[in-house]
Parts: sequence; C-alpha cells; structure tokens
Amino acid sequence: MKNIVPVLLGTDINAYSMTRTFHEAYGVKSYIIGKMYSGPIKNSKIIEKVILEPNIEQNERFLEIILPLGKELKSKGITPFIFACGDNYIRLVTKNKDALSKYFIVPFIDDDLADKLILKENFYKLCDEYNIDYPKTFSFDCNSDLNIEDINLNFPLIIKPSNSVTYWDFPFEGQEKVFLANDLNDGKRILNDILKSGYRDGLIFQEFIPGSDDHMYVLTCYSNQRKKVVMTALGHVLLEEHTPKGKGNHAAILSDENDVLVSKLSGFLESIGYIGFSNFDIKYDERDKKYKVFEVNLRQGRSNYYVTGGGINIAKLPVEDYLTGESIQPTKLKVGSLWTMLPHGVIYKYVSDNDLKNTVKKLIKSHNVTHPLEYNKDKNLKRSLYINLAKLNQFKKFKKYF
Repeated sequence: MKNIVPVLLGTDINAYSMTRTFHEAYGVKSYIIGKMYSGPIKNSKIIEKVILEPNIEQNERFLEIILPLGKELKSKGITPFIFACGDNYIRLVTKNKDALSKYFIVPFIDDDLADKLILKENFYKLCDEYNIDYPKTFSFDCNSDLNIEDINLNFPLIIKPSNSVTYWDFPFEGQEKVFLANDLNDGKRILNDILKSGYRDGLIFQEFIPGSDDHMYVLTCYSNQRKKVVMTALGHVLLEEHTPKGKGNHAAILSDENDVLVSKLSGFLESIGYIGFSNFDIKYDERDKKYKVFEVNLRQGRSNYYVTGGGINIAKLPVEDYLTGESIQPTKLKVGSLWTMLPHGVIYKYVSDNDLKNTVKKLIKSHNVTHPLEYNKDKNLKRSLYINLAKLNQFKKFKKYF
C-alpha cells in the first residue's frame, strides 16, 4: 500500500519507531515535524522529509504548517495519517481534529475526552469511578495557600506536574521530570523550587510504591473507530532511565501477559469511548498485591517498538481500521520478546532479579531481542556510530544515576 504516509509530530525515539514500523509494514517513508533534530532521526533513509519549526507548539503556527502539507499530499492521491509522538502535540491534534480531518486520517479521541484524561487529577477521578487502582494521591493547587504540611500522605512522596506539557515551559535549576521527596524538608524544597519557577497548573503528590524498576509495567492498546479495543500489549519493564529529565522512560521491556489487568483497563477504554492508541504506566505494589496505574498517555508510548518487535506491527492497526475496511481480530502480544535501548551488559548488571536476568539471557541467545534504532534497511556509517555511542553512554548514565 504505497498511497499512504505517516506524518509524525516529534523527533525522538517514538517518532523513529513509528517511522520504522510503517516502513516495515508498507515500505513507505515518513514525514516528521518537530522543534529540533534529535539523534534517532538523523541520517535516516526511511524519512521522506523533516520539517523543523521552533514554534510548532503554537496553535496558529502548527496549522500554518500542517494543513498545507495535508492538502499537498492529498492532491497527489496520498492518504496521510497523523500521529502525535509526545504529550506536547496531543492537544494540537485533538482541538484541531475537525480541521485536520479534511486532509488526514486522525485516529484520536475528541478534545472533550482528552480534557478528562490528560490532566492527572481528572484521570484519577475517572479511576475512582471505574475502580482502577492508583497510588494514594493528593492533587495540589499551585494557586492555593496550602502548605506541604497540610497534605495527609506518608513520606517518601513522588511529586510530579499534573500538566506534563506546560511544566517544561518554566525551567529551573534542578528541574526533573518526577521528584522523590524522602522527607518533609525534601518536599518543601521541591515545592518551593517549582512554585518559584512560575508553573501553576497543579501538582500531584503520591505515596511512593516500594520496588525497583522491575515492578513497573506498560500497557499499549489500540481502540478502533467503533471504540472497541482490538490490540493489547503488556510489557514488563526491566529497567528505566534515571537521568533527571528522562526519569521513568523505559529502557528495557519484556513482553508479558496478565489477562485480569488487561481486561480491566481495556474495559475502561471501551466504557469511556476511547479511539486510537493509548499507553498506561503501571506499578505492582507488593504490599497489597495490586497493580496501580500512574497515568494514561493518549498516544503510542515512547517505547512503542516493543509491540512491533514482539510480533504485532502497530502500523497495520490504523491502516486496516480506516482504509482497508478489514475487521481487525482482537489480538494480544505474546510472551517471548525483549525490547531494549541498552547494551546487554547494562541489563545483566542492573537487573537484580535472577529469574528475569535468566529470561533475558535466553531471549538474547535465541535472538528474540530488538533495539528500535537498529534497522537493517536503515543502516549507514553515521547512524551506526550514533547508535553505538548512545549504547556505550548508557554505562556512564547508569553508573551515575541508577
């Protein structure tokens, strides 16, 4: 199917993974739109065009770029699909869905539902309504007179922005994606730094769930136009990044199964009328034996290639849903694959569970392992150099931050 093209908003590993996925499925090259070049997309042969615009997150500028591109592609008989590859692009798509739909296939929910899901305090209200477990939480109004002493939670606490998009518009020294406050003094310092930055969209305080990275899980789903979940892919996270601005990004994932958990979250998506890709961050709490959801991303995740690498090419889902008219049979990711951004030595050193480590060794030995950037049809000297240097740098990152 050569008359389709993905238009991807973002320039990171998420965008490259989607580019690779579409190229594997249909042999097509992607258009990428973002603020700046990043390593994952540089020197790629499977990208048709990169459009860089520092002000792309401004709605007027976004429409000035995206609509003429859609019109041009459609005039050539090409059907473009649009995908957001970062939280900062989600609302640009959902609030302009009607205008975009003139030229693009837009597999996204409407803006009113996005509003209920994108802010974490709104999402937790839905979790209460649908009996979904999440960590004990307090939603902090940055414009209130409350002090951290007034929050009825036990330390250590996770402190994170409710609006993960606008938060980065207010940079400050020591800014992190997610903070861990070990005691009251830590909490006061973190809260004071955030408030002094000017950020005012709300904060989430959560009691920390004990457990290392391998207590984390990720669930990716695809919901079709009829709001039915037709694909589920559960991943067991082995290691995450620990750099200040990358904290929580997945670095190694095993495919996994848990029918009870997957059924519950799939039912939630269908109940609220969800459409498109979704991605849940989850942690297992040994204390009460429950899986607790942190958030839902209204897109495929940064680590989405763990699904394609595990045997379900996610590019085919929206194409079959919107274009071919085929009825997608419900499918789930099978156990038996490893996705990793890391050298194998880092996994062996930092994964503490011996059973998981042995599983990793078996998968590597049987070649059931994928690195999202290592694509045989997109190899050249410059890309290989970048990928190898990035992998070697992981030794340094983990030694410093883990």
